[in-house]
Amino acid sequence: MNPAEEGDAFWGRRPFAWVGFGILVVAIPLIGFAVESGRPLGEVLPTVNAILNGTSACFLFVGYRAIRARNIALHWRCMLSATAASALFLASYLVRFALTGVHRYPADDWTKSVYVAILGTHTALAATVPFLAGITLFLAAKKRFHRHRRIARWTFPIWMYVSVTGVVVYLMLYHLAPLRAR
Repeated sequence: MNPAEEGDAFWGRRPFAWVGFGILVVAIPLIGFAVESGRPLGEVLPTVNAILNGTSACFLFVGYRAIRARNIALHWRCMLSATAASALFLASYLVRFALTGVHRYPADDWTKSVYVAILGTHTALAATVPFLAGITLFLAAKKRFHRHRRIARWTFPIWMYVSVTGVVVYLMLYHLAPLRAR
């Protein structure tokens, strides 16, 4: 059976099994540890968001490697899992924002300029990811692979950048800045 038929056979039987499995194995235990800390939800959600961003980045990387190796079934599962992690991130981020609002960078040194530059590019590109990812997944699901590949060449690096810089923003705001502000 060639990889395309293998992917069709797999998805015909269990369309979202691997998405759930990936989220359960990677993100849920880490989120459980964060919530178990006993801190208020508004304080835990930034860590949860960073975990979800990191999870998305991992799935994107493995999915990229899978398609380079022509493992279409694994690529599809990873991309759906990255989408699920990103969707969970967005929901969690909106809840965090509703609970605690805007967080200012507390340090006033050179790291603030780096933080603002990373945050600015992260935010601008993050606004494009749901549209790019949605179109890219839609084209793959419809088996319009020529158009899928063309847009995926833009979607992948932007989505990966947003996922990785989301973790960097978290580390700078919640771990580096408090040290620098002292």
